[in-house]
Amino acid sequence: MNTDADAVHIEASEWFAEHWDPARSVREWWRLLADSGWAFPTWPTEYGGRGLDKAGGRAAVLARKEAGAFGPPNGVATFLVAPTVMHYGSEEQQARHLPGIVDGTTPWCQLFSEPGAGSDIAGLATRAVRDGDEWIVNGQKVWSSGAQHAKRGILIARTDPDQPKHRGITFFLIDMEQPGVEVRPLREMTGAAAFNEVFFTEARVHESDRLGELGEGWRVAMTTLSHERDPDNAGLGDTPPFATVDLDEPVGKHAATIFDTVDGFSLAMMGQAGPLFDRAVNEHADTSDPVFRQELMKLVTERRTSRLSAQRAAAAVKAGGQPGPEVSTLKLKGAALNRQMRDVGLGALGPAAMLDHDDAPIDGLFHRYALFTPAASIAGGSDEVQHNIIGERILGLPREPGEAEQRELPWKDLPRS
Repeated sequence: MNTDADAVHIEASEWFAEHWDPARSVREWWRLLADSGWAFPTWPTEYGGRGLDKAGGRAAVLARKEAGAFGPPNGVATFLVAPTVMHYGSEEQQARHLPGIVDGTTPWCQLFSEPGAGSDIAGLATRAVRDGDEWIVNGQKVWSSGAQHAKRGILIARTDPDQPKHRGITFFLIDMEQPGVEVRPLREMTGAAAFNEVFFTEARVHESDRLGELGEGWRVAMTTLSHERDPDNAGLGDTPPFATVDLDEPVGKHAATIFDTVDGFSLAMMGQAGPLFDRAVNEHADTSDPVFRQELMKLVTERRTSRLSAQRAAAAVKAGGQPGPEVSTLKLKGAALNRQMRDVGLGALGPAAMLDHDDAPIDGLFHRYALFTPAASIAGGSDEVQHNIIGERILGLPREPGEAEQRELPWKDLPRS
């Protein structure tokens, strides 16, 4: 749908001027955003959006920011679960799960990676065994962002070990608050615990919460991952994605304190990396240093080419279509850009780069982001996996030796270390 961005900006500005009230509770504000369609304006109207194109969506976000209004919910629920359920969910599943995503009352987590499979997600060993109208789940997941706050999760589990590893997997929407689900936060060098390991012991998921066809979970999961690697994902927002939110707190008070405890991962996903870097350079850099100026110009060039690459990748996705393997190039560029911004930004801070927490410049926020940056090369698929995807699916290069043969073996017969 083509829209007049100027008209959208006027309409959205009028709506936010009338309705934004920092005294409302977070619950009330998010519900109001959801009902109006301004929470996620580029989503289809039947899923809680306004059906705007990207230009219209940007105009709506600009109007919200100009009004000083707090943004909609953000996180796994909005940028991974929602587009996957929109694409594969039945009308009943969409009606049951999407409203709680749009209004922020149901946080979700992603349950894909396993400690015994590494980057080979298809080698997963978590089992789901049919028991009448339910499935019994046993196994372990790891690197599950925000799982300690989640009410539900998207889970891929092995339902047929006699099939090759990519074909015996099924995708489920599981209740995280039931007995048999144990979440253990993983403390990072940042001091935060955005990631978790999750243990399933006789946990249950109803057949009505199977997403997609039986044994076709790999295809559904690849759709989810393509959205995870897409920096232009319409569900990405500017509010903290991995945090417990007091929905009854006044939204103005909540907005004023979100940076007090936000972790580096959340800062990056909130779109704060660029602004924090700019502050580090503008407020602390010695721009008379020719070596620093050279590194800064390299980074400026990278940021410009990264934006151009994102625009080209977005153009490659047809209206209403799903992101393809081209998003792997953006994932790689994004991880590299994060590392460059970290190094140049810490260089701009000079000796103060050795400080942390309240003693550090910019309230320690750039340091939180800098310590997070190694995770950008792992989360959402490691750099090595992205190189394989680009080589095989874009450049048409042959698969790694022995992989073709293993893809046809039953999972139960695969060698394991």
